[in-house]
Amino acid sequence: MTEPAAEREPFLVALGERVRMLRARKGLTRKGLSQGAGVSERHLANLELGVGNASILVLRQVALALDCSLAELLGDETTASPEWLLIRDLLAGRAEPELQRARMALTPLFGGGAPAAASRQRRLALIGLRGAGKSTLGRMLADELDVAFVELNQEIERVAGCSLSEIHNLYGPNAYRRYERRALEETIELYPDAVIATPGGIVSDPATFGLLLTHCYTVWLQATPEDHMQRVIAQGDLRPMAGNSGNQEAMDDLRRILAGRAAFYGKADLSFDTSGLVLSDAYAGLSEALKVAMAKAVRR
Repeated sequence: MTEPAAEREPFLVALGERVRMLRARKGLTRKGLSQGAGVSERHLANLELGVGNASILVLRQVALALDCSLAELLGDETTASPEWLLIRDLLAGRAEPELQRARMALTPLFGGGAPAAASRQRRLALIGLRGAGKSTLGRMLADELDVAFVELNQEIERVAGCSLSEIHNLYGPNAYRRYERRALEETIELYPDAVIATPGGIVSDPATFGLLLTHCYTVWLQATPEDHMQRVIAQGDLRPMAGNSGNQEAMDDLRRILAGRAAFYGKADLSFDTSGLVLSDAYAGLSEALKVAMAKAVRR
């Protein structure tokens, strides 16, 4: 006997409704979907009724048979309307440069208006992992340009009224991202001319990172994982070792983080590698690279 809908898990009920809707959109009978997915009709019936807990492999088979993504089956926002689907399909398979052009074209429409290029270039934002030199090189750049230097981590603490560790421990990562976004918004509003050192994980939130790309000229300070680790530990920060049984495990974690974020860091306007450079050489190289990049931007 089927349990009443009110007593079923709401997520499973909604999942079943989406399967029925997608099956109807494709003009498939339950038997036809069963054959295409290699899943029994009884299993499909239970799935559509929101009964039981379908395995991820079964859901993947059903998604393949319906020619949709697993995200669509689970209720991803970009599948919520025909326009979302049309936009998604228009962008599907596009190369990164094409997607970037699309994002930049949409930003003035829906991102609150993109600032003029000259205004954006007056506000430099340094991105990258800890140990890349964002704070040290950022202060030196701010002194040379005679503009304010903003350590965004400090602004986050000011907005939250407590330390970063307290934010994470008391309120969790979602609250931290909200404070991070608010701190960046306030920094953009208060400082038309500045050098901003950003937290390494700012690329983790698409909305906040998009705001940064729109309003700041971004520079990715790169370094090898080994250099990142050595610099952080030399500063007395042993957090990379916390929870790890040894240096190799910490290095493996760092490499995974860098690999996972590299594509986002790569959206920066300029990349500069500080690996193996002493501070004076790193600063001289970065300063010259910025002058060349800015001169090219003016000529466009």
